[in-house]
Amino acid sequence: MTLPSHAVAAESIPELFPLRPFNFDVSFNQRTFAPQTRVIAAQAGLTAFRYGNLEVRTVYQYYSQHTPTFTTDQNSLYLNPRWNNFIDILDFPKDYPINRMIRHVLFGPLEDRAVPYLGALVGGTIPGRDADSPGYLYGGQVGVRFPVARGFSVDMGLQYIRLEIDFKNKSDLSEQWLFTTGVRF
Repeated sequence: MTLPSHAVAAESIPELFPLRPFNFDVSFNQRTFAPQTRVIAAQAGLTAFRYGNLEVRTVYQYYSQHTPTFTTDQNSLYLNPRWNNFIDILDFPKDYPINRMIRHVLFGPLEDRAVPYLGALVGGTIPGRDADSPGYLYGGQVGVRFPVARGFSVDMGLQYIRLEIDFKNKSDLSEQWLFTTGVRF
């Protein structure tokens, strides 16, 4: 005689370079130093590791601005550890879970399809302390990914970055607020 199981065991398996790891984003950013304008940047990344709701991405970002008075190019490479579905930690009280209410308010009819995430950013950028040496980069992000079809999703996020940058032979910390929209497949 077998007894019915009321609990389902779910085991997370670490994945190194999962099958669908690539993403491409377009970034709209506002800078506080070097130069103080709005620009568009492009970035590409891949998921290097995934374990349950945790994943670590590697992202390369290229930023360039050319005007009649100056030209600036910046290359950044950083790690992006993320916690997917972080809202689900609020799975209480039993009758009306807080996480379900937040999902319903934020995502409406797509609440069951949305994958909200919270992440950190750590890496470096060139030019950094001077024109030929790297500088550091750190920050955080919050966003949501909407799976559209098997192996394809739309990703939107807001991230804050502080980084060292050399601009017109002067080095300083720059802050960036980026709104990214991209696809993952």
